[in-house]
Amino acid sequence: MDNNKWYSGKYDRAFKEVMLKESNRDLLTMLLEHILKVKINNITILNNEKLVCNIHIRSQRLDLNLDTNIGKINVEVNSSYKRITPSRNFSYLADIYSHDILVGKEYDLNKKYIQINLSYGLNNNIEPIDIYKIRNDKGNTYIDNFIIYSINMDYYINLFNTNDKKIIKDDIILVMLGQERNNLIKLAKNNKVVSKYMNELDEVNKNPEFREYMSYELEQEILRNSERKLGFKEGTEQTKKLIIDSLLASGMSKEEIEKRLNIKLESREYMSKEEDDRKIRNTLIKEADENGFNRGIEQSKKEIVNNLLNTNMSISDISKIVNLPEEEIIKIKDAK
Repeated sequence: MDNNKWYSGKYDRAFKEVMLKESNRDLLTMLLEHILKVKINNITILNNEKLVCNIHIRSQRLDLNLDTNIGKINVEVNSSYKRITPSRNFSYLADIYSHDILVGKEYDLNKKYIQINLSYGLNNNIEPIDIYKIRNDKGNTYIDNFIIYSINMDYYINLFNTNDKKIIKDDIILVMLGQERNNLIKLAKNNKVVSKYMNELDEVNKNPEFREYMSYELEQEILRNSERKLGFKEGTEQTKKLIIDSLLASGMSKEEIEKRLNIKLESREYMSKEEDDRKIRNTLIKEADENGFNRGIEQSKKEIVNNLLNTNMSISDISKIVNLPEEEIIKIKDAK
């Protein structure tokens, strides 16, 4: 456990530990009203029994689901943004929506179902706030009480660096959320909201159960990333070996292969038995992360194709060696 690590509100758990506290309802209300541009009251937190002081299961998910005067609100913090993030988050809101519709006695068309995604790692070209609704291709709304707000948190973090006091003040509730402590100290000068938020984060960071949870989560993330990198590396090495074996089988000398592929072959015998190859491939596929393995294969083939192209080998010959369509070889050539 890193005892010196200070977890900012960029971490989903830290953010929700602060916002789910009854005594911090003012911070939560201010955040919701700033984003939604409506008056929020009668907030009921639907899951405050899961706060860290009451749980001992490291992997238990902590949700921020609210019932308010305008309807149900789900808040998600995405510390990093991946392709799967929108689908995963959409499923959370859809589950809330479908549950209410199925168990309710009537369809309440005035009740809103809102999700707020505080996302880090979005493209810089993404708007600070995007609002999504279910519409057809002509812009006609199909369901008007199902709304998703996507907040580009990197935009608000970077506002701090502008030193524009007016802009920062206008969006202070969003600017402060993902800042590290040294920046919060500067923002907290003469600002009670930021000061309270920073102090609450300090208290969360002092909680040994919270730190144990975060340490476990970070360890798991490191392990997952390591598995992906291992899969990428092993996928790359396995592909190179198969291609080298193909070249040797075609009668090409070791020296010619080294020259064409710009690599140094080990002195061991590259032509292994078919059964040994099969076992190696099966073991790697099973143990390596599938996505990393496939990315490694693709990257390796591209590198080898480029090396072979540099030797003026024909596209048809390269296609046979690396087992790629000629169209793909041409694409790699054009992308050089």
